[in-house]
Amino acid sequence: MWRYFIILSILIKSKLAWASIGDRSPYYQKCLDRCHLLNCTQDGKYFLGEYTQPLYLQWTFWYCLDECKYNCMWKTITTFHDLNLKTPQFYGKWPFIRFLGIQEPASMFFSLFNLYMHVKMLKIFQKRVRYDSPLYSIWISFGLICCNAWFWSAVFHTRDFLLTEIFDYIFSFSIILVNFYVMMIRVLRFKLHQSILIFLTILILAFFLNHGLYLYKAHFDYAYNMKINILVGTLAAICWFIWCFANRNNQPYVWKCALYVALTGLVLPLEIIDQPPLFYVFDFHAIWHLTTAPLVFLIYSFAIDDCRYLRKLHVEDLNFEGNQKSKFK
Repeated sequence: MWRYFIILSILIKSKLAWASIGDRSPYYQKCLDRCHLLNCTQDGKYFLGEYTQPLYLQWTFWYCLDECKYNCMWKTITTFHDLNLKTPQFYGKWPFIRFLGIQEPASMFFSLFNLYMHVKMLKIFQKRVRYDSPLYSIWISFGLICCNAWFWSAVFHTRDFLLTEIFDYIFSFSIILVNFYVMMIRVLRFKLHQSILIFLTILILAFFLNHGLYLYKAHFDYAYNMKINILVGTLAAICWFIWCFANRNNQPYVWKCALYVALTGLVLPLEIIDQPPLFYVFDFHAIWHLTTAPLVFLIYSFAIDDCRYLRKLHVEDLNFEGNQKSKFK
């Protein structure tokens, strides 16, 4: 019973936020210290005694101290529930039941679902669009960048390390930035000189690299990263909507792009909701990943129609130029 009184006294006397109260609780800290002392080497990496860790945990880098944190987390949750207290967060994250060493199974599998959708639609795009069509390489680059981002999302949700977290956030931003870039190229390609478009491309790349380096050097500035994501994403969405509205009559397929942007924004609040995961498996972040996967079909369907439209214009321009030249011969 003593452990209950210790936790209650901390809850009453401290002003700690619920965000990390689990790992800050005395019961958790005592459990962790004891587990580390009895089971782990001093660096917390290896196990003492004859214990043999399952291979799937070795392959996902669950070291001895990580195992202690995981087991003590569930013991602490049980204690909190016995006191009729809410499920706490640990190190700023909700508790999840791991599966085969995967730290957040639902988010990991739904990230792979998004990756699968991009790979599948990229293949369909390549089959239905000629390689010499305008913006063909731009959309291929878009798909590859998205595939890379969803791969690192799956890696991060498999095991949450500082490096995997940085890669996840940086490459998640790459999806937002490449969407902005594709919008810019599509809207401005007939209005600006080729050299200016190349300069803008270099500027976008430099901005992305600077963003990534800053996050790495600043040990991850969450507020800054969120502001940049919202700014670039919102600007791209507004520009896409304006362009789709302006071209709705001569390019009726643009509704696909507008619907994609609208639905992407509609499901975005799922990313913001911060509640304990259902059955310790499905949180709102995982559901958000699930909802974004079907939307991939819309943007590639738009890309296919738009590339075909641009190719038709290109062929007509070539035929017109050919006819004009033949008249002067």
